[in-house]
Amino acid sequence: MKVVLFAYQTWGHRLLGSLLQSRHEVVLVVTHPPGEDAYTTIWSDSVQELAEEHAIPVLVKSLPDEETERVVREADADVLVACNWRTWIPPGIFNTPRLGTLNVHDSLLPRYAGFAPLVWALINGETEVGITAHVMDEELDRGAIILQERVAVAPTDTTADLFHKTLPLFGPMTLDALDHMEHGTGERIAQDRSQASFFHKRSSEDSRIDWTWPAQDIANLVRAQSDPYPNAFAFHAGERLRIQRASVSRNRCGGTAGRIFAREGDGVVIVCGPQSHRGANLGVVLERVRTDDDRELSAGEHFERMGGYLTSHPEAAVVGGAVRSP
Repeated sequence: MKVVLFAYQTWGHRLLGSLLQSRHEVVLVVTHPPGEDAYTTIWSDSVQELAEEHAIPVLVKSLPDEETERVVREADADVLVACNWRTWIPPGIFNTPRLGTLNVHDSLLPRYAGFAPLVWALINGETEVGITAHVMDEELDRGAIILQERVAVAPTDTTADLFHKTLPLFGPMTLDALDHMEHGTGERIAQDRSQASFFHKRSSEDSRIDWTWPAQDIANLVRAQSDPYPNAFAFHAGERLRIQRASVSRNRCGGTAGRIFAREGDGVVIVCGPQSHRGANLGVVLERVRTDDDRELSAGEHFERMGGYLTSHPEAAVVGGAVRSP
């Protein structure tokens, strides 16, 4: 079949490679310009460069526009495939090919539609992730599912681990889904909207630690934001501290959330969780930290003595036993 591909970053690069090795003909590639934010400078293999190496026409767009629609129509493709395309594609484009548009998304839809699904899933302690091939319609990531594959999340998996586990699935699933679309085989399953969730793009604010979260949630945030992602961070004595590794303490501890409480092995226990003053919560153990001058060390080495507070903002202060921001 003749395929138009809307794709970006390493996900799109890998998928284009699979299409180039298949019986299908890629007649047009549409991709985004190189990004500068932290989430587009990682996994940044260039779809544009790969397409140009194979003499495929390339259109670089931040958003689809009238030119995009015209060029897609002129390509006269059988199907459009979208992978990690980061903006809405209008019906005038996704309905143009004879068989419509296939979107390949790195979550188990209808859950985790939208952006950064692997990061959000790990923050929320999911035990499995996956990818979904579905038909595109007017609502982002809401169309009928053609194929879906699940991947188990190990207790120590980081988002980078999940990226490497799911990436090899994109090419084979897309080719299988294209076979179903071409031959009219397989069942198209409508998404259960009652189970749907939709997440926004992540920014630096989303890596800021809120010490009123439960210990497991904070540990999950640290794991989800481990290298090469922007690390979870807090402030100690007004200086930013990036957290490399964390876990949940063996014992409960009480007091003010953010209090540097006690040593546990090579780590340091921090009081956290809702209503932490009641003493019913487990603490979070900071194990590895990185200072703003890029020194990485154990939390036990960094915190020379117990006491004091970790805060969410540098201007926060401890007033009357509670951490407050002016």
